[in-house]
Amino acid sequence: MRERGSVWAAPFIRPSWLLGHFSCWRSTDALGYGAAALARAGPAREDELSAVKFGLFYPQVGQTFETIRERTLLAEKLGYDSVFCVDHMWQRGLPEVDHLEAWTLLSALAAVTERIRLGALVLCNSYRNPALLAKMASSLDHVSQGRVTLGIGAGWMDEEYRGYGYPFPSTLERIAQLDESLEVIKRLFTEKCADFQGKYYHLDQAYNRPAPVQKPYPPILIGGGGEKYMLRVVARHADIWNLPNNHALEFESRLAALRRHCDDLGRDPAEIEVSEQAFIIVGEDEADFKKKWEVANMMLGAGFDLEATAFRGTPDQVVEQLQKRVAQGVTFFTFLSGDFHAPESLELFAEKVIPALS
Repeated sequence: MRERGSVWAAPFIRPSWLLGHFSCWRSTDALGYGAAALARAGPAREDELSAVKFGLFYPQVGQTFETIRERTLLAEKLGYDSVFCVDHMWQRGLPEVDHLEAWTLLSALAAVTERIRLGALVLCNSYRNPALLAKMASSLDHVSQGRVTLGIGAGWMDEEYRGYGYPFPSTLERIAQLDESLEVIKRLFTEKCADFQGKYYHLDQAYNRPAPVQKPYPPILIGGGGEKYMLRVVARHADIWNLPNNHALEFESRLAALRRHCDDLGRDPAEIEVSEQAFIIVGEDEADFKKKWEVANMMLGAGFDLEATAFRGTPDQVVEQLQKRVAQGVTFFTFLSGDFHAPESLELFAEKVIPALS
């Protein structure tokens, strides 16, 4: 039995176009553009930060660490809230393209940044024992001085499971495993010595020291949109719910389902921050937008209905579209631009869009 939309889906990137542009991505930063943008940006000021938060969704497919580091540092200086990588061994359709491992990447970024929050959108629960993941998250919370967001989901990419030798149970079983996993993680975050006997996971006098810097623990973000089962896990455990892009047109019904689950469980839905995985394509003017829109469709159009779901246009047009979404309840956008966060796009969005939503 499969619950539609119960797991978060990463973008499907058009292979032929992407393969032909790796050299361009790498040469841009090699020529010093990223460094120049960092110098122009200067440090973020508190009064520049928006009440509506914007984090970069940044799949690491085909990206060198040097490029990811430079763009993360630029995002930090420009005042973005966070950066989220993906938790995959390879990009669907591009198994031979370089793809850095998520937790190693986050640890490296934590060591070179100071303010920006770090996480994955989202970790696959199946790939790490939850007790070990609690230990990893607690440790990274110390390395980053309290900047970890623990994004997690039930997993979905079956060919990846098979390739690396992980069992791939049914969707409902993976969701049940996630539910139990989060109970294990929260106990290890908060209890001096934790015990747990579940169907899938067990703890026997387990210690987790040092405990996380953030109290009671790093925010737990859960990505998924299945109404009957996945959103109940969100209602039970999440501090942040991330709506997958493939449910963007169903946002209001999914939010209503989440609130019903909260009512059933006796939880105030206001305790859960509502975030959205989004694609945002913004151009300085109409001509610039048309160029970026063409790139976005070449990059992402094979896997997503950008025409129906992307926020797009000039800065004023994008602000108007985002304001409508904020009025519906979204206060945190984790977004990807069609050019994979090229410095000029990061700067334009930070200068012309974020201040309008502060």
